[in-house]
Amino acid sequence: MSSREGGKKKPLKAPKKQSKEMDEDDVAFKQKQKDDQKAMDALKTKASGKGPLGSSGIKKSGKK
Repeated sequence: MSSREGGKKKPLKAPKKQSKEMDEDDVAFKQKQKDDQKAMDALKTKASGKGPLGSSGIKKSGKK
């Protein structure tokens, strides 16, 4: 009943991906994504320099 195949079996290797030709629409889309990412990074750095917006910290209830 015992076999010599112990442990996990290795998965089959996936075939290599074919490199796709990018047309003008794909190039424009990638460029737009890069520009959007740069803009988001700039906004993040600008916003991180400031403190919390209108927040006074822990809010307390009116009960005593």
